[in-house]
Amino acid sequence: MELILVRHGLPVRIDAAEGPADPPLSDDGRAQAVRLADWLRHDAIDAVYVSPMRRARETAAPLADALGVDPVVDDELAEFDRDAHFYVPLEELKAAGDERYLQIMRGEPLDGEVDPQTFREVVAVAVERIIEAHPGNTVAVVCHGGVINAWASHVLGLPDPLFFEPYYTSVNRFLASSRGHRSVASLNDLGHLHGTPG
Repeated sequence: MELILVRHGLPVRIDAAEGPADPPLSDDGRAQAVRLADWLRHDAIDAVYVSPMRRARETAAPLADALGVDPVVDDELAEFDRDAHFYVPLEELKAAGDERYLQIMRGEPLDGEVDPQTFREVVAVAVERIIEAHPGNTVAVVCHGGVINAWASHVLGLPDPLFFEPYYTSVNRFLASSRGHRSVASLNDLGHLHGTPG
């Protein structure tokens, strides 16, 4: 089967929420989600799964509408920062040299985050459950950069669960055989965003 893992679109920035930050998509993020749906609507996608987090659900909505399916919400596809009181795009933390970015790159959980290795194990179980439920199908999973990293590093056998930077609405394709073989077909495909500014 083919598994298409998609990172959500660009959300708004939240620096200090009273509870867990769960930002909606920004205007750019909503535009990315529409372009994603227009691009993937021609793939023979049988099911759409989605993280419970708002930015992922809002990204999945245009695709699910285009395909005429109801997205399946899976709690174990949530990002490792689901309980954090802030959401600052990783790219902004990196550009600013923010200590939080350095902590993430060192594999140290931030406030409200889970242990990276435990997170990868949870993601692997969730994705394997999807694979088992859809033999021979094509399934899209709208989730997060950390989830995509966790699954890709699991498939590749890498020790670091965060090894690359999936772009917003990037399409990451994996293959899974009935004999248990898992492979990476492509990472960070942004064909739907070609010709857009930024």
